[in-house]
Amino acid sequence: MAEGEKLIPINIEDEMKSAYIDYSMSVIVSRALPDVRDGLKPVHRRVLYGMYELGVRSSSAHKKSARIVGEVLGKYHPHGDTSVYDSMVRMAQEWSLRYMLVDGQGNFGSVDGDSPAAMRYTEARMRKIADDMLADIDKDTVDHQLNFDDSLEEPTVLPARVPNLLVNGASGIAVGMATNMPPHNLSEVVDGTVAYIDNNDIEIDELITHIKAPDFPTGGIIYGYDGVKEAFHTGRGRVVMRAKATFEEVQGRECIVVTEIPYQVNKADMIKKTADLVNEKKIDGISSIRDESDRKGMRIVYILKRDAIPNIVLNTLYKYTALQTSFSVNNIALVKGRPQLLNVKEMIHYFVEHRHEVVVRRTKYELKKAEDRAHILEGLIIASDNIDEVIKIIRASSNADEARENLIERFKLSEIQAKAIVEMRLRQLTGLEQDKLRAEYDEIIKTIADLKDILERKDRRMQIIKDELLEIKEKYGDERRSEINFAGGDLSIEDMIPDEQVVLTISHAGYIKRTPLSEYKIQNRGGVGQKASSTRTEDFLEHLFVGTNHQYMLFFTQKGKCFWMRVYEIPEGSKTSKGRAIQNLINIEKDDMVKAFICTQDLKDEEYVNSHYVIMATKKGVVKKTSLEQYSRPRQNGINAIGVREGDELLEAKLTTGTSQIFLGLKSGKAIRFEESKTRPMGRNASGVRGITLADDNDEVVGMVSVHNFEDDILVVSENGYGKRSSIEDYRITNRGGKGVKTISVTDKTGSLVAIKNVSDSDDLMIINKSGIAIRMSVEDLRVMGRATQGVKVINIKGNDSIAAVAKVMKDEDSLEEVDIKDIEVHTENGTGIDIEGTDTTKEGTDGSERPDDSEE
Repeated sequence: MAEGEKLIPINIEDEMKSAYIDYSMSVIVSRALPDVRDGLKPVHRRVLYGMYELGVRSSSAHKKSARIVGEVLGKYHPHGDTSVYDSMVRMAQEWSLRYMLVDGQGNFGSVDGDSPAAMRYTEARMRKIADDMLADIDKDTVDHQLNFDDSLEEPTVLPARVPNLLVNGASGIAVGMATNMPPHNLSEVVDGTVAYIDNNDIEIDELITHIKAPDFPTGGIIYGYDGVKEAFHTGRGRVVMRAKATFEEVQGRECIVVTEIPYQVNKADMIKKTADLVNEKKIDGISSIRDESDRKGMRIVYILKRDAIPNIVLNTLYKYTALQTSFSVNNIALVKGRPQLLNVKEMIHYFVEHRHEVVVRRTKYELKKAEDRAHILEGLIIASDNIDEVIKIIRASSNADEARENLIERFKLSEIQAKAIVEMRLRQLTGLEQDKLRAEYDEIIKTIADLKDILERKDRRMQIIKDELLEIKEKYGDERRSEINFAGGDLSIEDMIPDEQVVLTISHAGYIKRTPLSEYKIQNRGGVGQKASSTRTEDFLEHLFVGTNHQYMLFFTQKGKCFWMRVYEIPEGSKTSKGRAIQNLINIEKDDMVKAFICTQDLKDEEYVNSHYVIMATKKGVVKKTSLEQYSRPRQNGINAIGVREGDELLEAKLTTGTSQIFLGLKSGKAIRFEESKTRPMGRNASGVRGITLADDNDEVVGMVSVHNFEDDILVVSENGYGKRSSIEDYRITNRGGKGVKTISVTDKTGSLVAIKNVSDSDDLMIINKSGIAIRMSVEDLRVMGRATQGVKVINIKGNDSIAAVAKVMKDEDSLEEVDIKDIEVHTENGTGIDIEGTDTTKEGTDGSERPDDSEE
């Protein structure tokens, strides 16, 4: 051991503790976390300040990046040159920062993860917005500290006219904590900050009306609003981001085209991983992927196989690839040197507090400068007023020091004033210059009064902060890039969706859509009809239903499963569009299909669900009644609605109040009428009881009607276009399980029975052929006749066409030419249903009409 040295034994455990705490605090405070005031980490602050000191402003020429990095390393940031260059590069990438702070020239990398060129090849300068981050830094607005070798001073924070923490966000991993802040739109942040300045007690919910959600540089869609709201309120939350995708037809093939991807997603990696999933058969329906991105913008094209359904493929891509990712918000920033979790209001509060301090310090600095100048001007004015005597004193003095002393003694001047007079130039003795002196002095006195007023009145200082913010908004504000999709799991979207009447249609192949009811017009009986839907080859419309946007839809499948959905979640389409595949909306099995729907009010209303029942019928004549309450707790994969026996399938489901009468119609032309009370309520998994006895093995039930209003008539329609109305009283009440009575005379001319419904003169009928032709007619046009007759022609059938579906629409009596949405009154707790029968299977949705105790059609 060298002379004079000594060993001090230290407990290793204590040393490890203290050393690690020192290290972690160093990482937290001077490396990984941004300051709440300017939103910058030390490395970014040093890069900007280094560029400022080098004179590489937005108005100057670009300088080599290596020169800037060398300046920052040598003076302020004693770490690796890579860390400095990488930080500078990130500030120049438009996909990394919402508002870039550095203007780069050369290769600064790409969204595909390509590395930037080495710093000896690239050049950079500050952007205009970075100038505003440093504005007034030379006016003693912020504290400075010594650099690593105590040879220079560097700012501890920038004056930051821009609320940089909110607009650009930040991410960093410290020791024991991390931060992940999303970027926001500058215009929205300024509006929110101004609203906070106007009212410091503003609620976060009100701030959210200004700052709506994060705004990512890569655009995309923010899917769902719950996570955003939580992040604004608490500082933590999960924001789901989706790529922006559209469907296009390219060279006869359907394609998904992605033009914007989620923030921080590497495009090349995402495409490679998607291709791997396609090759591994985890994603079906994609034949190839092309990246057609160029300098004009991003364009990733997923070319689909011929039999693929675009929506299903897109949903699969969202589920398995980075086309949908989430941003975990964790707003931790340094407040007075300590890490703190902040909500949006606190972040704005600390920014405004910082700007207030900057304005105060700047004003004090400017006031001191103004007072110093005024002091000198007072001396110069005294000198110009007594110029002859001043010249005499100066000439009589042996040197400058003596001249100053003599002037101070004669005119009671200060040292500074006397020095200014001695150094005064001869040209300042002209009359014009003397006038200028006085004008400057008057002006500076006004400035001093104004600056003192600013220091005395907080409201003026706040107004200055507001004006400067609005100026920043004017200079750099832009439109949102990220769209917000409120419907992503958030039901408050109801406030934004009008509760209007819509027609829901489902085709035989399972395509569903909703269309405003006003698109359909009435025609007279026997008309040819108008095109209702462009269906695929050999497809036809099989179900048609009227509901309102805010109602709940229950879907019942032939295997006896029940699924749950809101009406507004069903995609909207025009009258001629084919809609979206239903398996894209609900998790239905491949070999199952939807057979019936029920439209209800709020399923969370206990009184409502306990006073209503679902009554179901199967093809083989089995009926079953279950309380609606059993269907009020939906599951993602559906719930059992009825135990369907082998060889049978569910056909109908209706909503009732438990007091109606049930009609069942058979393909063979028979019908039965019995009291609903004859069927006792059962559990969801039960199979039900016999409702009607079939005539033979080929016979089957085509429809079920549930009525309570005995003024209605029973309407039946056969597949060749014949139909008729008969009085309800023509059908006698029997016990369930009987063979029924004749309801229409079935002949080769009429064809088999396809539909049975209850109607009144105030109803309209919608009749749709297999070919997709629809005709709308008034029930009044059909006269009431006996139940055993064959009826009259209700629609002209061309060639081999036949009726696919019959539906009932309520109408206003005054409306003759066109039924408008507002003309259709739906007074039911259960919603308006239109039923529909298919050729081989019949469907009927619920219809709650005006009848008080008949909630179902």
